Amino acid sequence: MVMMVLIMGVFFVFMIWPQMRKQKKAKAYMESLVKGDKIVTTGGIHGKITSVTEGHFVIEMEEGKAKIEKSAVSMELTQAAYPQAAS
Repeated sequence: MVMMVLIMGVFFVFMIWPQMRKQKKAKAYMESLVKGDKIVTTGGIHGKITSVTEGHFVIEMEEGKAKIEKSAVSMELTQAAYPQAAS
C-alpha cells in the first residue's frame, strides 16, 4: 500500500504538477497580450494585434486582417525570431 502511494506521489510530482504550471503560465501569457503586440499563431502566421475581445484577436498581416481565437496564439514574434534571447 505504501509503495502504491509513493508511486502516485512520484507520478504527480513529475507528470501532473509541471503540466499544471505550464497551463497557468500559458493562460497568464494569453491574458497579458494587448493591442500592438506582434505574435505568431500555431499555424505559423505572423501578425500584429489590432483588436482584443474576450475570446479572440483581430490581427493585421501583410495580406489584410484576420480574426483568430486566443488559443491559436503560439508565441510573441520576438520569441519566434530569437528563442535564446527569451530564456
